[in-house]
Formats: sequence, C-alpha cells, structure tokens
Amino acid sequence: MTDDRQRFSFAYRPGDITCRPGCVTDLDATMARHDWDRALVVCGQTVGSTPAVMDPIRDGLGDRLAGVFAETTPEKYLGTAIEGVERARDVDADVLVAVGGGSSLDVAKVMATLTTHDADPRAVGERAVADASLSVEAGDPLPVVAVPTTLAGADLSTVAGVTFALGPDADRPASGGVGDERLMPRALCYDADLFRTTPTNVLTASAMNGFDKGVEALYTRNSTPVTDGTAARGLRLLRSGLPTLRDDPMDADRLDDVLAGIVCVQYGVSTPGAYKLSIIHAFGHGLSRTADVHQGAVHGVVAPHVLRYLFENVDGRRDLLAEALGVDASEGDVAEGVVAAVAEVRDALGLPDRLRTLDGVTRTDLDDIAARTVEDSLMATVPTDLDPTVEDVRGVLDAAW
Repeated sequence: MTDDRQRFSFAYRPGDITCRPGCVTDLDATMARHDWDRALVVCGQTVGSTPAVMDPIRDGLGDRLAGVFAETTPEKYLGTAIEGVERARDVDADVLVAVGGGSSLDVAKVMATLTTHDADPRAVGERAVADASLSVEAGDPLPVVAVPTTLAGADLSTVAGVTFALGPDADRPASGGVGDERLMPRALCYDADLFRTTPTNVLTASAMNGFDKGVEALYTRNSTPVTDGTAARGLRLLRSGLPTLRDDPMDADRLDDVLAGIVCVQYGVSTPGAYKLSIIHAFGHGLSRTADVHQGAVHGVVAPHVLRYLFENVDGRRDLLAEALGVDASEGDVAEGVVAAVAEVRDALGLPDRLRTLDGVTRTDLDDIAARTVEDSLMATVPTDLDPTVEDVRGVLDAAW
C-alpha cells in the first residue's frame, strides 16, 4: 500500500542560518552581503541592559548599528510594535535585528508587517486594535534578522503572535497573529555564547517548547519526508544535549547539540497552508489564554499525557518517535516508551509535572481550558482519524492535574 506521506509539496524558504559560538561577530558581514546599512536592534529591557549580550551585538554590527529599541515585553502589544516602527523611521533603519526570546522576534515581525502598509503605522495599528486583525499588505516589509537567546524554536517561522492593544491599560484585549512568507527572518544567528547569558530557568522552560516541535512535526497530518528527517535528527540531538542544560558551566559540545537540534526540529514547521504544530501546542494555547503560565512549563506537564491519549486512539507514528528518541522498540510497549522518554526530558530540565503546581491554574478553570483547546486552530493538524472532543481534552487535563 502506498504511503500518502511520500506524495507531498514542501514550500519553505528559510533565511541564512549560522550556528556556532561567536557568530554575532559576523553581523556586519551579514549586513554587507544583503546591502543593509542601518540596523535597529529590537529587544526587551533585560536583554538591552545586559552587556554580555549587547556588547557583542554592538561590536558585530559596528558602524551599521543605527539604534536600539529595548521595549518589547512578553505581552507583545501592538502598541509596542507601532512605537518600534516610529523608532525605526527616526533612525532611518533598513533592517531589524531581533535579539532575545520569542516576544522580541514576534514584535519585530509585527513591526515589519506595519511597514507593508502605505498609511501611517499608528493609524494602521489603531484600526487593527479596533478590528482585532492585522493584515500583511503588498508593500515590502523591513527585513528581519533573528538572534535568539532562548530555545522555544519559533525563529524559522513566517508567523508572529500579537496582542491587539496599544498598551497594558486595555481591558481583556484580543490575541491573534500575522503570517506571510515575507516575514521569515532573512538571516539567523545561533550564538552559543549568547545562550549562556540566559537564566537557566528561562532556557529550560523554552527548551521543552522547542523539543515538542520536533515531536509534533512527526505525527501531524501535515508531516513530510523532509520534515521527518529534520525533526527526527533534531530530537536525537536534543535528547543528547537537553539533560546537560542545567550544568554549570554547560558542556560546550552538548550545547552545540542543543542549538543544532533546535534548528532542525523547527525546520519546515512553518509552511503556508501546512503548519506542523499540533495538539500539544493547542493545549499550551488553551492554558496560556486562561492563566498567566509559561508555555514551556505547560508543555512539560501536558506532553506525556497528550501523547498517551494520542496513542490510545491512533498510531501517532510511535515507531518513528521511538527511533528518534532512542527508545528500544523490542522491549515492552513502544508507546509507553515514547511517553516515558518525553517525561525524562521534562524531568531532566527540572520542569513541573502536575498542572496543580502551576501558579494561576485552578481546577475550576479546566472546563474553560478544555473548550479553548478544542477551538484552537492547531487542532486542525492532529493526525488523521483523531477527533478530540471537549470531554477528551478535559480527561487529559484531569490526568495532568
């Protein structure tokens, strides 16, 4: 019987990827190669005030550094992106260099989105807040360069999240996103020296989020032979490196494994019309939209339980997952071996294993969380023949409680 997965389309155009210690020293050469002259660094206040991060960035950009916009926050308010575009215009920037975690990269992409509009960015933003929607128009977006310092694996992506509010005073603002192939970073620099500056608890939580991208890329209905290869290789590298992430100092070779693994697991995930994140990430969204919890911590708790539910109902490509995670398929239940391997990664990262231990999550929230999870757009990518109901999801949440 022909496996339909071998018949596929794969449209994916990532930016230039560099993964090695000290690669930010080459930012000037990257700028020159793309004919960019004036870079605006986009980051949060913590990163912007950390010399161990910013000094190498400044040295790497040299005379091409036009300014620093250190105002991003985890909330990713549209108002922040508006202010960022105004700053970019003030310094005549022709490229945005996003440094830090996913919030800074998302804000930079939303800034780039605003620059595709002919109208004034503040007017565009205010209209988008009113409509709870922001489109990517026909104009050329400011290009984005990504310099990640966390491991969530959302860098090689054409999408970005945004909160439709001008600032923190908004009452229950809507959350949403923007997406377009032109928002893919044109260059990405994974510099081990910068990752060493990130607090360990931030790094480990983000790593679970990134790790789950590789898991989901294998069983999503949108999987391809290309992403099977990159995801499986990435999971093997992460299985090797993640257990040492809390060592002080981090082992250089294992950190190299982690960074290469994070690149591999997210490679090809963000493809138009065939996104490859799935049910675990839907649970993460359902929880984070109900309580103020870190996605990585949520993933650590729910991933083993979601996988157990998955394997009870469909094959879930358990043999391929077992191979990628180093599970001996000849010994016992392969599905339980995969679940145990994922839990071992979670435990090695020192993450919580029960929902009841997460601040802000109460048992009375679980019905709302279940409903939000089932409604999440990523439920459309679950394996064929899996049809999660609110009752199913509530059962998983109860098991994780």
